[in-house]
Formats: sequence, C-alpha cells, structure tokens
Amino acid sequence: MSLEHFMRKAISEWMRVKGPQSDIVFSSRVRIARNLRGLPFPMLATASQAEEVARRVEEAVRNAANRHPLLQDAVFVKMNDLTDLERRVLVEKHLISPMLAEESRHGAVILSRDESVSIMINEEDHIRIQVLYPGLQPEKAWEAASSIDDWLEQYLPFAFDEDTGYLTSCPTNVGTGIRSSVMVHLPALAMTQQLGRLFPAITQVGLAVRGIYGEGSEALGQLYQVSNQVTLGQSEEEIIDNLQGVVRQMIEHEQAARRKLLELSRVQLDDRVHRSYGILAHSRIIDSKEAMMRLSDVRLGIDLGLIRGVSANVMNELMVMTQPGFLQQYAGQRLSAEQRDVRRAKLIRERLELERQSS
Repeated sequence: MSLEHFMRKAISEWMRVKGPQSDIVFSSRVRIARNLRGLPFPMLATASQAEEVARRVEEAVRNAANRHPLLQDAVFVKMNDLTDLERRVLVEKHLISPMLAEESRHGAVILSRDESVSIMINEEDHIRIQVLYPGLQPEKAWEAASSIDDWLEQYLPFAFDEDTGYLTSCPTNVGTGIRSSVMVHLPALAMTQQLGRLFPAITQVGLAVRGIYGEGSEALGQLYQVSNQVTLGQSEEEIIDNLQGVVRQMIEHEQAARRKLLELSRVQLDDRVHRSYGILAHSRIIDSKEAMMRLSDVRLGIDLGLIRGVSANVMNELMVMTQPGFLQQYAGQRLSAEQRDVRRAKLIRERLELERQSS
C-alpha cells in the first residue's frame, strides 16, 4: 500500500459507513498524547533524539501490526518525504494536524488502511494516537484508541507521574492526555441565530468549540468541532460521557430548529437549499467559503428530504475535494486562487452531473 492510496480518494473508507446520528454528527474522534520516558519532549529534542523517537515508535507499531487488527497493513510516512500539497491533503482529510504538517521536525505518521487510525510522531508530543469513527460514537473511538495505547505501552516506556498521570508538552493535556471531539453540522441553529447563546453555555461545562481543523481554525459550512478542555482530575470515561451528554443536547436543539424551520419557513428553506443546489450545479467560479456554505445547505436539504437523488456522501466528498490542497493534488499542479475557484466550480458541476446520471 502506497501513499497514493491515501491521496486518491476524498472520503476515507470509515466515512462510507453510516454511524448513529450521522445527519448531524459527521464523526467522533479520540486523540491520546503520550511521550517516551527519558527523552526530551519534541520542542527541546535534538535531531538525533527526534529520529530515535520515530524509529522506536515505528518499530513498536510494526511489532503490533501483526497482531493488532487496527494496525494491520499500516503505512509509515515521514513528513520530509511529502510535498507541501501532500501534507495539506492529509490535513484536509483530518489524518494529521496542521502542526505536524507545518512545524514538526522529523515528524511522521502511521496510517491504517481504512484511515480510521493515524499515529502522529513528533508533533507537539512524541506520540498522538488518533481514532475516527462515523457519527456519534466517542466511546467506541476511545475503546479503539485505548487498545492501541495499551499495546504500544508494552513496547514503549511512557512518561508517567503517579500523582498527575501522563506527562505532556502542553499543561492542558497532562493527566489522561485524552482529547475527545465530535464534528457537528448545525445549519438550522445557525439560520435561527441560536449559536450565539449555545456556544458560551458549552464552554461553561468544560468543552471547547473550534473550527473544522481544530484550534485556531475557521468554521466552514456550519461544521464545528466540539471537544473536552479538561484532561486532569477526570477519568477517560467521565470525559467521554460528559462530551457525549452535551452533544446529545446539541443534537436535540438542532433537530428542534430543523422542525421549526420546516413548520414555519418551509418555502423559504426549500428555496434556499434548491437555490444553493442550483448555484453549485451551474457556477463557473466559486470560492471555498461559498462552496462550503452551499454544500452545507444542500446537505441539510438531503437530510430533511427536500432534495432527492443526491447522496449525503457526495456532499461529504465534495467538502474535502473542494479544499485548496486536495483541489491542486487532483489537478496535478499548483493553482492560483482564481484558478482554484474556476476548477472548484467545474469539479462540483461534474460530480453533481455524475450523481444525477447514476440516480
């Protein structure tokens, strides 16, 4: 299996499976931060120390690959061996973080065949185990990530303190080292202008709301990443339960807003989603922000049964394929902003036409 396997398709294999509440929760993710005892954290590590970390983690994963089902056929990829575009595509597919792509020294990633597991090496911490599941399944993502963590700990001595727990580069990750997050699609709450009240309330219960690529990133297409902020003083199960409980309430609010829109503003909503479909199907030039907004509208129309003959997976696919990195990788060349806007519009038109012909 080569790197091309991960670059060729916008949708990962795990994304093709429908999960619980998939109409609102696109994915659940658990990320575990770990560091090797006796070696400086990545920020202070020398080149040889960083290389040693990468070598030891790769060796441990290769030992596990023969016996751990999630790591069979896993691929080891060094960041230095990738072009800028290839790194960006991996970020846009949420397989690595922007920090690993842009700032890491001697960074690497280990990817499972279905792309549900990625193990980042020499990011902010020596090891970041990430597991993705479709829909609202943070507990299953945790179980999978925990099993990989336990397996690796047989081969690698992790930095651990009896009083504080696992030691990490950032103090906010000390303790369990776990970050659990879900990607939620909240177009109805945005249309009814309720997000301004909802998000501050969420932060008061120890959760954070971020853009689609995590901290410092922008929310696009009414997609938001909700994650825990506290890693110390709570068990992993308590962190997962708290996140899941709050997200369930968000789902109820979004569902109520969708029902209200259908009851009180059905014609206006129907017009909006079909107008967005028409723009996507016929535009000759469209920027990424407008594309994401229109795709969000159409995805809502599909979920509410207002638009038929287009699968939700096509919208998910286009949300990745129309990002700048994937667009240029698909074109096989670097493109200016205007060239990307033209090519984005063409790609969307062609994909929707293909979907129309196959329906």
